[in-house]
Amino acid sequence: MGEEPKKFDFIKGEVLLFDKALDWTSFDLVQKVRNNLCRAMKIKKLKVGHAGTLDPKATGLMILCTGKATKQIESFQAGEKEYLATLKLGATTPSFDLETEEDVQFETNHITKELVDTVVKQFVGDIEQVPPIFSAVKIDGQRAYTHARKGEDVKMRSRMIQIRELEVLDFSNEKLEIRVVCSKGTYIRSLARDIGKALNSGAYLVGLKRTKIGDFNLEEAYSVDDFLKNIDNFVTN
Repeated sequence: MGEEPKKFDFIKGEVLLFDKALDWTSFDLVQKVRNNLCRAMKIKKLKVGHAGTLDPKATGLMILCTGKATKQIESFQAGEKEYLATLKLGATTPSFDLETEEDVQFETNHITKELVDTVVKQFVGDIEQVPPIFSAVKIDGQRAYTHARKGEDVKMRSRMIQIRELEVLDFSNEKLEIRVVCSKGTYIRSLARDIGKALNSGAYLVGLKRTKIGDFNLEEAYSVDDFLKNIDNFVTN
């Protein structure tokens, strides 16, 4: 006998883990899940929210809450996060990632594994970090990225964040892979920029995957395709 598919009560409230695909916005994921659940349940409205944004160029773990479980979103958002990040060394972009083109190039011949190891240690602990202008931080009632895309010069204020662990996974002359365990509000794109500066070069993010939020792991997450393919089995009739 095969195992019965798990049934969910999406109105009473469920906590769902998803592996967000590349180039999807966080809102894309919420909208796709909400629309398909409403269709499967034959209802017009369902409360669905996420517990922490991922940039379009990032992949990995997102927590979606439905129904009355949306009251838990704030507590999930406060959880510690783990990321796997890939940095390109020797250049910068205005967005600190692949969303915009390279604007400045730098030498990398002086960067050694020993220098990298020394530099990354500077970022462990409680540090001040300036968010990217291409971010959802609000400035004068508008998202910072709205100002950035208009070419407006905006002053971004620094904020205190905590990086509990920062591990070098791989290093080559123009590429650095790291694992980061950090607090809510940490921008890995800003960390990439700051590491580049500390190396007397430049750096920007070319790959980012969120692997943990609090006690939740990416290994437990649904792919969007698998969830939608089985959605009728999940709905309580």
